[in-house]
Amino acid sequence: MNVVLLGPPGVGKGTQGVFLTSKPGWTRIVTGDLLREAVTVGSTLGVKAEKYMSRGHLVPDALIVALVRDHLVNFYSKGNLVFDGFPRTEAQASELTEILALLENSIDTLIVLEAEDQALVERINGRRSCPDCNAIYNVHTSPPETSGICDTEGSTLIHRTDDKLETVISRLGVYKTETEPVIGYYEQMGAKVCRVDGNKDVGEVRKLVFQALGM
Repeated sequence: MNVVLLGPPGVGKGTQGVFLTSKPGWTRIVTGDLLREAVTVGSTLGVKAEKYMSRGHLVPDALIVALVRDHLVNFYSKGNLVFDGFPRTEAQASELTEILALLENSIDTLIVLEAEDQALVERINGRRSCPDCNAIYNVHTSPPETSGICDTEGSTLIHRTDDKLETVISRLGVYKTETEPVIGYYEQMGAKVCRVDGNKDVGEVRKLVFQALGM
């Protein structure tokens, strides 16, 4: 089974992807991980990607797709794959279809995690991070014992740029214009599309995702 996990920023795709791959026979494909690995080993694609990343620029779609293609062609097995946060555009989805076709495979199911914009803004904008141990808190739902201070390290928590209000609103806008059309793409391709309420408790969302996949 090949599954795409889709949803707006902050909805919990990564958490559910980790849950899925805790099951035997599942592999999670995350483009950020592929990028870091390629840079670390100094592959040809990694060297190209690092030129963009070191300048703080976005890595172009063509390079991201090439990384996914390289990974699948070289490490593909007949197990279950979950694509977490990829594809992000219709163009990427089309490229992924072609890559999987080379392996005589395709995307079976699209899981779309959904939540209200206001809930997502509160969830992301409320995040605070420890610069030393990388612990994540939320001022609304899981605050530290002492406001602004990491429980473990005693360090002053930071509010990452990606978590600030204006950035969150921008990211949600990009999702609506560039990523939501991927849902229609997979519907036209005949994949099973399952919409899951991402507002629910993490454990409940997990149950709904597993049910959608017949697990």
